[in-house]
Amino acid sequence: MPIIKSAKKAARQATKRTTKNQEIKKAIKAARKAFEAKPIAENMKKLQSEYDKAVKKGLLKKNTASRRKSRAAKIAKELGKKKTTKKVTAKK
Repeated sequence: MPIIKSAKKAARQATKRTTKNQEIKKAIKAARKAFEAKPIAENMKKLQSEYDKAVKKGLLKKNTASRRKSRAAKIAKELGKKKTTKKVTAKK
């Protein structure tokens, strides 16, 4: 336990920041799981929004969020192609 007044304050701040960061990480994880379960545009938008919020609050670096959003978009694009490119051929 800290004894000095400034150390006590720093400990309080650290616990508040930790809980805030954990909440943001949980929101990102929930959005990512929702996107993986149903890769639709709405879930993609929510996931990208959560990454942007994390960058704005300093939890993630800009390039890290950009890379993760890019990977999610790539997955969505591949799944979209798979659904639309299936052709039914008539048997003769």
